[in-house]
Amino acid sequence: MARILASLIVGLVFGGGIVVSGMSNPAKILNFFDFAGNWDPSLALVMGAALTITAIGYRLVLRRPAPVLDSSFHLPTKREVDLPLVGGAAVFGIGWGIAGFCPGGSIPALGLGKVEALVFVGAMLVGLALARLARGMIAAR
Repeated sequence: MARILASLIVGLVFGGGIVVSGMSNPAKILNFFDFAGNWDPSLALVMGAALTITAIGYRLVLRRPAPVLDSSFHLPTKREVDLPLVGGAAVFGIGWGIAGFCPGGSIPALGLGKVEALVFVGAMLVGLALARLARGMIAAR
């Protein structure tokens, strides 16, 4: 129960930060990519602040022998850059640049009643299902 409550609190803080910073507004994201027009640097500021806080947090947390609510840390072990990683990053970036939404910004936007967020999340879920199906077909070969 403590893990569920902690997850809820972290999700609410993250979602609140997304909304307060304006990152649930696709126009704000798209304006970041519009260097020749109405450029808005706030996305870079939000990401810079998030990376700084995350770097400090990791340095502090990883000094502990284990997380507070689990018996061990579950850190990625894969270190190589491969085609699925590059392809996924490219699809993510292209989708973000076209729609102005990423998964982290679209979920809070759903709570704000934005129809375009509903369309994006629906398309994202279809894309996830298709990717899972494709991986299964490739693995079956």
